[in-house]
Amino acid sequence: MKLQQLRYIWEVARHDLNVSVTAQSLYTSQPGISKQIRLLEDELGVEIFSRSGKHLTRVTPAGEAILKIAGEILRKVDSIKQVAQEFSDESRGSLSLATTHTQARYALPGVIETFIDKYPDVSLHMHQGTPIQISEMAADGTVDFAVATEALELFGDLIMMPCYRWNRAIIVPRNHPLAQSSKITLEEVARQPIVTYTFGFTGRSKLDDAFLDKGLSPKVVFTAADADVIKTYVKLGLGVGIVAKMACADNDPDLVALDASHLFEPSVTKIGFRRGTFLRGFMYEFIELFAPHLTKEVVNEAVERHSRSELDELFSHIQLPSL
Repeated sequence: MKLQQLRYIWEVARHDLNVSVTAQSLYTSQPGISKQIRLLEDELGVEIFSRSGKHLTRVTPAGEAILKIAGEILRKVDSIKQVAQEFSDESRGSLSLATTHTQARYALPGVIETFIDKYPDVSLHMHQGTPIQISEMAADGTVDFAVATEALELFGDLIMMPCYRWNRAIIVPRNHPLAQSSKITLEEVARQPIVTYTFGFTGRSKLDDAFLDKGLSPKVVFTAADADVIKTYVKLGLGVGIVAKMACADNDPDLVALDASHLFEPSVTKIGFRRGTFLRGFMYEFIELFAPHLTKEVVNEAVERHSRSELDELFSHIQLPSL
């Protein structure tokens, strides 16, 4: 059994069983990958992939178990490489994170600017996606960090640490009847067509819970994952928008932002990584830049906690900043 063979089966699974695409991504030949997979299956005495002719059709039950262990081995190998890099050159390397549009557009730019100024030889890669995609990318090692607010139950295999609290704003065109409201009510909002986030994005569950608790049925006429897209359709008169308050920081001249923190429970954004990750010095620093209370000592203590309840207890006394 060779490490290269484990990487081949792992990458083939990640590329939806497309050997040709996998070969391109690994800069090798399709026949070479197919041959090595066959040699591994012959050695193990089981099929990892089912086939129809020359095409792979699905992962077998044995293959699923083998791939899970292969992923763990490959992550350990990557950690060994990270250890070597840390001792050979602590200021050079790469850092990747997965997050939503709102975090990427409004919460992270200042952090990333400061980080790049301090670590110009660290290449930074950002991936945007849904909470499910973010958790999968962090869990399978595609990215180092996940930054998310919604669907945190998907992140059970990750160490997720709270960064800050945030709430929402109601946005309306300047000529809208609600634009002059001093303290808008949930009933007033529910009477309007609503433009807001796609379910599963950026604190959407808190929004839905608030209406449900009041026995209200809001008319959501348009949803998007991007706060800037929501603003565009509010300007077109499609409805009133509900977005993260941080998304209103640019003071759009065509819109009025009304505070909605009294209408909805605050949400908490978290940053996390998979267990067993070797954190390089600049990775600790990125976390602390994003959330100053998450010092190296606190992060290391979080690593020692083995359940979500233990993590919650660790952070229960920390007063989170608000955005």
